[in-house]
Amino acid sequence: MHPAGAGGQQPPDLEALIAEWRAGVEQQRAVDDADADELEGHLRDQMADLGSAGLAPDEAFLIAVKRMGSVDALSTEFAREHADRLWKRLAPGPSAGGQPSARRDFWTMIGFACAAALAVKVPEAFGLDLFDDGRFYARNVGLFALVPLAGFFAWRRGLPAARAIRMLVPPFAAAAVVVNAYPFEDGSDTEALAALHLPIALWLLVGVAYAGGDWRSDHKRMDYVRFTGEWFIYYVLIALGGGVLAGFTAGAFDVIGIDADDFVSSWVVACGALGAVVVASWLVEAKQSVVENMAPVLTKLFTPLFAAMLLAFLGAMVWTGRGIDFDRDVLIFFNLLLALVLGLHLYAVSARDHRAPHDVSDRLQFVLVASALVADALVLVAMVDRISDFGLTPNRVAALGENVVLLVNLAWSARLLLGFWRGRVTFASVERWQTAYTPVYLIWATVVVGVFPPLFGFA
Repeated sequence: MHPAGAGGQQPPDLEALIAEWRAGVEQQRAVDDADADELEGHLRDQMADLGSAGLAPDEAFLIAVKRMGSVDALSTEFAREHADRLWKRLAPGPSAGGQPSARRDFWTMIGFACAAALAVKVPEAFGLDLFDDGRFYARNVGLFALVPLAGFFAWRRGLPAARAIRMLVPPFAAAAVVVNAYPFEDGSDTEALAALHLPIALWLLVGVAYAGGDWRSDHKRMDYVRFTGEWFIYYVLIALGGGVLAGFTAGAFDVIGIDADDFVSSWVVACGALGAVVVASWLVEAKQSVVENMAPVLTKLFTPLFAAMLLAFLGAMVWTGRGIDFDRDVLIFFNLLLALVLGLHLYAVSARDHRAPHDVSDRLQFVLVASALVADALVLVAMVDRISDFGLTPNRVAALGENVVLLVNLAWSARLLLGFWRGRVTFASVERWQTAYTPVYLIWATVVVGVFPPLFGFA
């Protein structure tokens, strides 16, 4: 029990102030409950000493807080002093934190990761070979990886089994029926488009499980956006490590005259790639309270660089008078560029305090988005001209639709950023627009998977 100070029993409003200060401390990533207890103890000790010197309890509180420093500075200093514990919490393992819940989460994650890894081997029991039946695996890889991930989040969020089944099973089952029952022609464009867009639609569906079924919440949608960026970074890191493991495994067996390439490809690479989807998700969930999120940090670094690149590109077009030599590769390139710009904008929005006034980073965001819109307008002109000359194909319509979907988002984002810059709208409006637009991606991906094949004769 901590001393209450010279004034005896502290007034209730002072306890409320201490509770508010502690809540601010607990929000910091480097501080857990035990650390908060220790810091609160220091605060109360300071207050007791000041109270003994004759200060009133409320005066003692204010001076003690001032001496201890701001919450952010305090948590940073505390993390520096306890760096050994911080690094131990960074290392994943069943004993993380020594808490039963942490061990349970870890082993549950292992179970779902194994389910994802082994799902890719189940079709082999029915005579479907990973190498000879690549079309089947390409269409279904999203189901193999994301059904277990949805199950993991439904379990982690405590979603009741009946509700989880009602919300998740029908759309996943419908996706499985569509991509496997449609009579795609061999090598058809619509089959390739379905294989590419189904994981996008399913990833957005996983967001329902991530949000615990409350997908209408703007806050939870933005949380899922943040999660997606962090997941991508963790997955790439795991993939790089997995690639090194696969290479050394094949090389080690080759030294003793054993050809392990097929085993490495079908087990280490294939199973590892799917299992890593769940592992990366668990890492994001487990570590987000310990380290600074990486996606917003990378956004701050690359936003000015990409803005400069786009301005240089537009300047070169004006200076040289050269137009865009339009073909499919150019269209794919600019769609990827728009997606990248949107990603940079999304994570800048997710990391920003919407209560803070506009600053230079907001202006850079506007320059990035506006320059991408100008570049894309030039691409759209070339695209429409090409379609008028050569007609509609599944690839051209899909690329045009994706371009328009991304363009509408960025155009309205630019308008809102300009309004925020001029003080006409709040930054919360910028964030709400991004979360409100999320279903558009799901609708478009679903149309490409379910409507395009019959519309274009499965060709």
